[in-house]
Amino acid sequence: MGMTRTVGPFGAGAAAPVVPLWYRRGVEPARAILHLDLDAFYASVEQLDDPSLRGRPVIVAGPSSRGVVCAASYEARRFGVRSAMPTARARQLCPAGVYLPPRFDRYGALSDQVFGVYRRVTPLVEPLSLDEAFLDVTASRALFGGGVEIARRLRREVKEETGLTVSAGVAEVKFAAKIASDLGKPDGLTVVPPGGTAAFLAPLPVGRLWGVGRVTEAALSRLRVATIGDLARADPARLAAALGDSAAAWLAALARGEDPRPVVPDEESKSVGAEETFEEDLAGAEALLPWLRGQAERVARRLRAAGLAGRVVTLKVKYADFTLVTRRVTLDAPQDDGLAIYEAAVAQLARADLSRPVRLTGVSVSGFGAGEREQLGLFAAPPPPGREKRERLNAALDALAEKFGEDAVVPASARRGR
Repeated sequence: MGMTRTVGPFGAGAAAPVVPLWYRRGVEPARAILHLDLDAFYASVEQLDDPSLRGRPVIVAGPSSRGVVCAASYEARRFGVRSAMPTARARQLCPAGVYLPPRFDRYGALSDQVFGVYRRVTPLVEPLSLDEAFLDVTASRALFGGGVEIARRLRREVKEETGLTVSAGVAEVKFAAKIASDLGKPDGLTVVPPGGTAAFLAPLPVGRLWGVGRVTEAALSRLRVATIGDLARADPARLAAALGDSAAAWLAALARGEDPRPVVPDEESKSVGAEETFEEDLAGAEALLPWLRGQAERVARRLRAAGLAGRVVTLKVKYADFTLVTRRVTLDAPQDDGLAIYEAAVAQLARADLSRPVRLTGVSVSGFGAGEREQLGLFAAPPPPGREKRERLNAALDALAEKFGEDAVVPASARRGR
């Protein structure tokens, strides 16, 4: 499955030394950081669910006049179609492509399944989006082997259990692992050996570095800095004069392979949420309520899967002019029930200006406290009427969602276009 490449000071395809320097007694072992990225995720899911689409140029995109491409299969990318491109432009480049609207519920369900595979080897999983994440497997090596072995295992298990392919990068630092996985796409595994980060980065264009956009790249070009290696060797005073002290110091450190940032697991996040941007602006509560119900149910399922319940429900509303407002309420007790979360969000919707067209809504839950569900004390009052029934119903819905997908069974009030 895919290809494994080792790059760095030992040459492409060469193995790291048998006894690397970082393993010497008294020296802290190098970190093992993985970056895992599902290949052309949305488009791959569509090809997975409809085998007739395999090998064809599939573009997941908003169908409206202002729609943009969410994902393009590798077959579509050969025509120049890319994510975030206007759909109208994509149709010009690839008129024979298969254009499909996004199915975020389905993507979210598969993403949850994939991330569950990741968490089998480490709790240190930092999601960047539905399709990519950093993993710190430094402490997992004692149980599962080295970083490369762990990456191979995860790629294999994701493929076996979901049918999706994952590209992986293995390195000592986060941003090198990210670059490595990008270089291995699609369905590849690229390894940066311990001690080889700077050598791996040196020949790459400086635009590969985080924080180097067009303006910064142009400023570096004027200093004759074209590669990351050039940046690592550049005079610090000249860099500071061109970029400012802080940016110059940060980018030079990255160029030398220095990135001490830890992998921050999502369990430490402050909230669990779901949101959607509509293909066309919506107006009025009646049009928005089905979306809120669906978002509340997705949030509730994710809370229950994580063993969380929160007291703070936040509603996000973005208007057509991109003005963003949030409204929140603190509940009497922690909740992981979709109906309760939905009712709290609806109450906050009444505090928004619904005379204006809306392009996005979102629902999130926070205020987890210790991160556990409320427990009844020995002499506590009995649970509210209907609570046990709701918990049994939620357990049944969770089981159906896990087996058939998040959109297999949804409340009637979450059906759109009623």
